Amino acid sequence: MQDTLTVILAGGMGSRLAPLTQDRAKPAVPFGGKYRIIDFTLSNCLHSGLRRLLVLTQYKSHSLQKHLRDGWSIFNPELGEYITAVPPQMRKGDAWYEGTADAIYQNLWLLSRSEAKHVVVLSGDHIYRMDYQPMLKQHKKTNAALTIACMEVPAQEASAFGVVGAEADGRIVSFLEKPADPPTLADKPNKSLVSMGIYIFSMEALVEALEADADIDTSSHDFGHDIIPKLIDAQGVYAYRFGSEEGRVSQDVYWRDVGTVDSFYQANMDLLDPVPPIDLYQDDWGIRSYEQQRPPSRTVPSVTGNQGISINSIVANGVVISGGSVQRSILSSNVKVSDGATIMNSILFDDVKIGEHCELRNCIIDKHVTVPDGTKIGYDIQADRERFTISEQGIVVVPEGYHFG
Repeated sequence: MQDTLTVILAGGMGSRLAPLTQDRAKPAVPFGGKYRIIDFTLSNCLHSGLRRLLVLTQYKSHSLQKHLRDGWSIFNPELGEYITAVPPQMRKGDAWYEGTADAIYQNLWLLSRSEAKHVVVLSGDHIYRMDYQPMLKQHKKTNAALTIACMEVPAQEASAFGVVGAEADGRIVSFLEKPADPPTLADKPNKSLVSMGIYIFSMEALVEALEADADIDTSSHDFGHDIIPKLIDAQGVYAYRFGSEEGRVSQDVYWRDVGTVDSFYQANMDLLDPVPPIDLYQDDWGIRSYEQQRPPSRTVPSVTGNQGISINSIVANGVVISGGSVQRSILSSNVKVSDGATIMNSILFDDVKIGEHCELRNCIIDKHVTVPDGTKIGYDIQADRERFTISEQGIVVVPEGYHFG
């Protein structure tokens, strides 16, 4: 893989995921009790043998950079391996990154120094497991200017994506970014083929396309809107079907864009299904992360004799459930649940303290929040709305460090 450079786009504002992105970039948002969102993309790279990584950061990047330092300082520079966080350098002007394509255009200097022949462009804010090697193999075999990872979705959901039209040999002949009326597959009229935002470029084609796009004042400097349609007209662009070759990863074929509170919540809840749709337990494809050293979790009786119980939940290290009840929820590290408290269908981030006889349901509580005794969240939407953010589907989000009156 020494002829391949990987660029991970991790600089988006993540405004639709607020307030979870109030003080952190979207790729740094905690997920699944012990991970950060970006850990899935980084783990895919690690297992796929992609070990020359540039992570393009921008907004509220401190938490993300700290996580990269603490959890991902594992590559050996003497072997040509590295993971480097790259904030806006302003080498091409005085602006921050102004689109996905512009983010890479501003770092063409770094790309040219890499001497790579192929560039893998990934997003740092998707939840999925994928072996990139079969896709890279196809890219080289077809001698494509660009290969796009694609998957089938229900046609009614396709308007949220870039919709691809491809011939039988995989060559892409059309690309529509978020069309109101998405075209469907000829043999599956209820399905559309969409882009997953995973690209492999030949270095020459990428540099040429970015330099041409930079001179267009009306361009939004975005891959979906500007770069890909022009490449389809001028050069060979091919689709790679997600899951079409097994590689080394078991084929759960799960991919989620967790860009909203509701999609983030649902992706977490997916982990609690009897058979989760994404397999986190494949021995040779573990999702790497950084986790503080904590004692094992415990469920213990309280002084009143109530038993601490956990039912169908994910409970991280350091959690103590003392006489409380946790059902279908995800508790991150060092959470404390006190006597008589009930937590249902909820996600609690690190260092959350739940007081006695609290009742919580359908909520996300960010780090470092102490919930006073007797507090109810998720039972009176109007009362919750006066204090907290409520998602479209009624999920209550308590921001990091919130102090109850």
